[in-house]
Order: sequence, then C-alpha cells, then structure tokens
Amino acid sequence: MNYHPEESRYSRRGRVLYSSFDTDIGQFLVASTWRGVVHLLLPTEPRDHFFSWLYKLFGAENVLAQPPGSSGSGPSAHNDLAADEIRKYLTLELKAFSVPLDLRGSEFQLAVWERVRQIPHGSTASYSEIARAIGRPKAVRAVGAANRANPIPIIIPCHRVIGSNGSLVGYGGGLELKRYLLDLERAVH
Repeated sequence: MNYHPEESRYSRRGRVLYSSFDTDIGQFLVASTWRGVVHLLLPTEPRDHFFSWLYKLFGAENVLAQPPGSSGSGPSAHNDLAADEIRKYLTLELKAFSVPLDLRGSEFQLAVWERVRQIPHGSTASYSEIARAIGRPKAVRAVGAANRANPIPIIIPCHRVIGSNGSLVGYGGGLELKRYLLDLERAVH
C-alpha cells in the first residue's frame, strides 16, 4: 500500500475542500474528500444550504476553501475534475461522469442513488420504476425523499426521475433547471 501524506491529512481528520466554478448557467460549488466528490451545489440553490450540509457532516473547522491554483491529487483534483466534467456535460461534450464520488447516506439512499446513476443519458425513469428496480416497490415516497437528499445532483442525475404520469416533479434546483437539463440531454440523441 502506498503512503500518501496528503491523503492522511484529509481523510484522518475528515477534512473536505470546496471550490466554485462558473458555467453558462451560473456558478456551482463543489466539495471533495480524498475519496471523491461529496457535495455539489447547483447555481439555482442557496449557498447556505451547501455550507450547512458540509458543516453538519464534517464540522465547520474541517471545511476548507481550496487554495487558488492548487491541483494535483486528492480533494483538489476531484473538485477540478468535477468542474471540468460539468462544463463538458453542459456543452454536450460529455454523457457519462468519471469523477470519483464519496457518497454519504443511508443504505436505502445509496441504493436509490446507485440506481439513478444507471438511468441512461437522455432517458428518464419514474419514482415507482426506481422503487421496483431496487426491490422496494412500495417505497415510492421514500425514493422521492432519497432523491431530494441527493448531495451530488447532475452527476447523480436525479433530474432524470419523473412522476409516473411523465410529469416533471420535485427538483432541488427548480423545475426550470430540471426541464433545461432534460432538454439538453435530448438534444444529443
């Protein structure tokens, strides 16, 4: 096993680095641990939600701004890759994300998010389809709650989850952004 002093510095203390990046649809915030992206804030969401989520999980003293110009390995590299991939996704240059994720949630939430990640680019699935796919057909509302708790939207494409009648329902970034993302993906196909 290779020893990485940087990894030890971040993972042992539970530290997370965050940064912001601009796109044509606004400014995103991204936060990563040594393992991967842990949180992504959409441009349409309040910044205080991002920080309160991180502070609750890691403690305010462990949430640090990524130093300007830093890159290389660990959290900075994950933040930079997430920014690059989101920009490429929004300009139709990328359909599948490769940035590592460090997901934090219940067993049920993790199952929902894993299934949501499998919805193909340009496609949608209903809450009830997700519930059936994870073997919990009666847990439709719980699937909705897990989707609302998704800390890494777009990369975990919860915008692809729709109502059973095909309607656009519930999206943390707002229905206008959900519609925009779905239309963007359909433009490629």
